[in-house]
Amino acid sequence: MNYPIVIHKDRGSDYGVTVPDLPGCFTAGRTLDEALAMAKEAIELHLEGLIEQGEPVPRPGAVEDYSSDPEYKGGTWAVISIAPAGLPLKVKRINVSIPERVLDAVDRFAEAENETRSGLIVKAATAYIRQSPRHPKRRRVQPKR
Repeated sequence: MNYPIVIHKDRGSDYGVTVPDLPGCFTAGRTLDEALAMAKEAIELHLEGLIEQGEPVPRPGAVEDYSSDPEYKGGTWAVISIAPAGLPLKVKRINVSIPERVLDAVDRFAEAENETRSGLIVKAATAYIRQSPRHPKRRRVQPKR
């Protein structure tokens, strides 16, 4: 997977890196080489986080998809190659029982959303878990006394 990045450098600042395909994924480096290395690490960590949260991994776009966006004007473009084999993409096949009417509704909705049945069920389950007050990220951590 080749993710385009845009690099900005203002006077007196480090090289800033933004990954347009991964909102919220950005980094910086003192040198251009450091910024590129940091970009690779930031992308890998971002993708691992998405996978751990059950979110889909966005497919990389092309530089041409973003180069005319005013947000990236004046930036220098590069492409960071990420080996999918290095990402924790374990998938486990399971057997579940679902009422036929629910399965039909899932299939209709998945088709309308251009999604697979499995993909839709994974998204629905992770969204349900994430909104639960018992989800680890939603629990309030009590300060130690």
